[in-house]
Amino acid sequence: MDPRITLVTLGVSDMDESVTFYRDGLGFPMQDRDDDSDIAFFTLNGTWLSVYPRELLAEDATVSANGNGFSGITLAHNVSSKTKVDTLLDEAEDAGARIVKPAQEVFWGGYSGYFADLDEHLWEIAYPPLYEE
Repeated sequence: MDPRITLVTLGVSDMDESVTFYRDGLGFPMQDRDDDSDIAFFTLNGTWLSVYPRELLAEDATVSANGNGFSGITLAHNVSSKTKVDTLLDEAEDAGARIVKPAQEVFWGGYSGYFADLDEHLWEIAYPPLYEE
C-alpha cells in the first residue's frame, strides 16, 4: 500500500451548514457541486476533505451511525508560528466552531489548541517547533 491519505470524509448532520462552515468560515476551496448533492469536496494541499451525511456514510461503511463521545480521531493543521495558531483558532470560532482547548504551550514542545466543528470533529491547530517564528 502506498503510504498516503488522499481523502478524509467527515460524516455531518447538516450538509448546508457544514459546507458554509468549511467553505465560507474556514475558507477551504470547494469543488463545484450541485445544490442537492449529498457530498461536497474541498481541495487541500496534498489531500481532499469531503463532507457527507453521517447516516449515509455509516450506511456505506455498514456500521451504526449512533456514535457519541470521542471518536479516537483528530485532524491537525500545522502552521509556522504561534500567532497563526491563535489567528486560525479565532477564525474557526468566528465561523461557528467551539474552542475545546485554547492555544497553549504543550508537552511536546510546541504550541497548539483544538476546536470542534459543527459535528464535534476535533481539529488541532499547531505550531511545531520545526519553524522559527
